[in-house]
Amino acid sequence: MLQKFVYRISILVVACLFLTSLASKEAYASLKDIPTSYAKEINYLLDRNVVTGYPDKTFGPKLNVTREEAVTMVGRALGYNGKERQTSFKDVPATAWSSGYIETAYQNKLLTKPSDGKFRPKDKMTRGEMAYLIQRAFNLTEKGTVSISDVKASGALYEAINAIVTAGLSNGYPDGTFKPNNAMTREEFALFVARGLNKDFRVSMNLEPIGEAYVNASSLNVRTGPSTSYSVVGALANGTLVTIYKEEGSWVYISAGSLRGYVNQNYLVDTLPTPPTQEPAPTPSTEKIIAIDAGHGGKDPGAVANGLQEKEINLAIALKVEKILKDKGYTVVMTRTDDTFLELSERVDVAVKQKADTFVSIHTNSAANSSASGTETYYSTAALNPRAENSKKLATFIQDRLYKALGTSNRGVKEAGFHVIKKTPLPSALVELGFITNKNDSTKLASEEYRDKAAEAIALGIVDYYNWRK
Repeated sequence: MLQKFVYRISILVVACLFLTSLASKEAYASLKDIPTSYAKEINYLLDRNVVTGYPDKTFGPKLNVTREEAVTMVGRALGYNGKERQTSFKDVPATAWSSGYIETAYQNKLLTKPSDGKFRPKDKMTRGEMAYLIQRAFNLTEKGTVSISDVKASGALYEAINAIVTAGLSNGYPDGTFKPNNAMTREEFALFVARGLNKDFRVSMNLEPIGEAYVNASSLNVRTGPSTSYSVVGALANGTLVTIYKEEGSWVYISAGSLRGYVNQNYLVDTLPTPPTQEPAPTPSTEKIIAIDAGHGGKDPGAVANGLQEKEINLAIALKVEKILKDKGYTVVMTRTDDTFLELSERVDVAVKQKADTFVSIHTNSAANSSASGTETYYSTAALNPRAENSKKLATFIQDRLYKALGTSNRGVKEAGFHVIKKTPLPSALVELGFITNKNDSTKLASEEYRDKAAEAIALGIVDYYNWRK
């Protein structure tokens, strides 16, 4: 019985999102029904060909997924061989489009075979079954203190849910349930797979309070999800004190009395607004004091792949940026100049205490799929204008020069809530030079020639920003 349960849950690992059509990148690049609230995660999977669109250029986010779709998706995420062939299951013929991924998953022990020898490829996947397979697919072993009101705190199902919640792939529903018997949708499953592949998409483990804030708007809508595409469940008046439980991009999950839901944190402030005021713009410095932050360091190596460590790449390029800017007459504040570990809050403190007026953090990207490549730059909207606008400009100037200088693919300027750019009161940007896990990108990141090119591009992007700000 347990073996059958394990099989059922494991195959469901990835069903939710796989699109059975093998549309080209050109086709799925313009999918017309990708939900805006999770566009980053879904496009991340599309970029890596983990999921593809239907021939009519739709994604079908609310459609349920089958077992064969699940295994195919997981197989693509893990780089399995998808060539059609004979399988170990009596109801999956060699001619089935999913046969290669199903057999490879079975050989890799992601699936078990029940006593009747059937796979049941057309059955729907439930959230409980998904939890078991996602745990095995991404080898999630760490367990924490997890309370789910509709799952008994013992047994295989609880252990699987505990693992994915602890890892940050899920935090259940806002009401504290997990709904293990509910069928999965493509949209839901996309989130789990994207979070499994990329830690930047992961969420907080428990719905414990993480802070308080006041509403800074005449009326602030509370929604069922983290975007304006979700329905409104209530509204909060100006000055209302809310409790914050988690963050998702520029949105936060809050409670105020009996009302719970998501609000845009751009309309929250730390102190009671009387009357509501907009965050003042930082006073431009005639000295041009720029803080350069080399990500990671010391006991934290960052991403490691292809014989490289992220912390070393970040520091090498940051030091080159420092020299270029100093030669141009700028004052440069470095959060670290050697292999030292600093907490994220310490990096922000260094910049603020040294009276910097701009902040740039340098990082190197990574992904489970080695085909992921390219350069991207982030800014945060976790502040009222004009800091958010200035941050976007800074990120744009750097990105426009950097990907061209390195000859990498342009992954664009994106918004995210990374601590060092979210918590600093300065206009700020976070650079992802390239993917250390990609052969071509890592070759460039190891090269002194390309490190010089990266440093010059970042420095000139910063100069472009200061010239624009005059």
